[in-house]
Amino acid sequence: MYLIVIGAGDIGSYLIERAIGDGNDVVVIEQDEERASAASAQYDCLVLHDDARNHDTLRDAEIDRADAVISTTDIDATNIMVMLLAEEHGVPNLVSVVHDPENLPVFEKIGATLIENPQHLIADHLYHSVRYPSVSDFIELDDSTELVELTVTEDAPMSDQRLNTALESGSLPEGALVVALERDGTIRAPRGDTRIRAGDKVTVFTDDASLADAVAAFTGNHK
Repeated sequence: MYLIVIGAGDIGSYLIERAIGDGNDVVVIEQDEERASAASAQYDCLVLHDDARNHDTLRDAEIDRADAVISTTDIDATNIMVMLLAEEHGVPNLVSVVHDPENLPVFEKIGATLIENPQHLIADHLYHSVRYPSVSDFIELDDSTELVELTVTEDAPMSDQRLNTALESGSLPEGALVVALERDGTIRAPRGDTRIRAGDKVTVFTDDASLADAVAAFTGNHK
């Protein structure tokens, strides 16, 4: 893929490294001279020290052949302008960081794929790591529901339980639903007669009210 990344700060730098490592063609646009110089020295890609809000800069980056433009600056107004210009050039994939939730409708109207405030996402992950150390990963779906990934322990209430009887027995709290199960390296969709085993990695849909009980059901840990 041909990717144009706007910004070579903390978020942009990590993205650039990942994208280049996966074999993509990457062009970076960075307005700050020091950051642009550092990116040019570190990464095997074209780095333009310029303002991405200018059509000429985007043309220099060959935006008309871009598969995606990803804007990672810490200023929403800049990200919005970049998304609008990229849309004008017909770029098929528009992706941007959004820092202020009040700006979400503007980005959504443009049709950009959004990554909400990265600092908040990091804070959420840190909190979950402390509050629920047994959760290996989580995705917040909205303000009250999320997906959590857990590894079933030997002493967990759900160990050796069938899903279709778990609610009845009280082993699985209401508001929790197992949506995926990984066993012996194979991911499968669980059925009612699926028996949960120690060592299984389960992905559980849960509401906030049931989260602590869901974690305890599969790991035996209740904090």
